[in-house]
Amino acid sequence: MYAGYTLEGGGGRIAQARRHAAAFLETARTEHGLPVSQRARDLTELVVSELVTNAHKYAPGPVLMELRISTGHVDIVVRDSDPAVPAARAADPGRVGQHGLEIIKAVAEELLIEQEPAGKRITARLALADTADAV
Repeated sequence: MYAGYTLEGGGGRIAQARRHAAAFLETARTEHGLPVSQRARDLTELVVSELVTNAHKYAPGPVLMELRISTGHVDIVVRDSDPAVPAARAADPGRVGQHGLEIIKAVAEELLIEQEPAGKRITARLALADTADAV
């Protein structure tokens, strides 16, 4: 299962991306019968929010988001036009903001950051189901 989205506009693209992700996982669950836990839904929306927020802040132009499901996982792919590769900063409870990549690294099973000819692609992989909350 696959879906791709072009997210344009201001800060509204973050909410738009979250809605797309929620609808995508609901379709996976209801129409395709895939086990999608509440945790997977919550974490997918969190990761989408963090990735799209960073793209909105640091990259001009549209943001491309892809959602893919394969063998028990959802891959969240966000492409933007900024070629700079982000790096997680050292933990600092006093720092306000800039914790997005730290959060994603903590919840994702895999995180891949790749430079592309016109920007970068970030892919985060999350499990669809967990043993405690499969729906």
